[in-house]
Amino acid sequence: MTVSVVVGNPKPRSRTYQAANLVAERLADRSPDLVVDLADLASALVDWSSAEVPALVAEVQASPIVVFASPTYKGSFTGLLKLFLDRFGTGAFGGLTAAVPLMLGGDLRHSLAPEVFLKPVLVELGASCPTRGLFVLETDYLGSPSIDSWLETSRPLLAPWTAAVR
Repeated sequence: MTVSVVVGNPKPRSRTYQAANLVAERLADRSPDLVVDLADLASALVDWSSAEVPALVAEVQASPIVVFASPTYKGSFTGLLKLFLDRFGTGAFGGLTAAVPLMLGGDLRHSLAPEVFLKPVLVELGASCPTRGLFVLETDYLGSPSIDSWLETSRPLLAPWTAAVR
């Protein structure tokens, strides 16, 4: 069983990447098994003949827990993440995957973005989103108290999925 991370920041190995890996590690008590940094796949995402993207889609779809992470761009998630999510069919996760919508941003005025913009797309794709979306200020993503408080309330809700990956 796997814990996966999908990062939609156009900058490789970004703060979003680091925060998503931190959340996945803390949630599963181990490193994620699969980390997809979409910055590495940008051109392949628009090349429908590429075999690389469908293979990653299948791996992510098979994961019991996936952290989907994006910086906040224009109040929502990035087009890069949207391109990847467009590769999944409606209901593709079949309720078997717990998705964690995570977004980083520069201002708390965007704190509802994961809940309002990213989470509905994940639910449309059939993911279970038993927790509230997580928003973290980009200035304190590594030592953020918001991650600690989110983990405290979210662990019990994600227990059926985290038990499957330990």
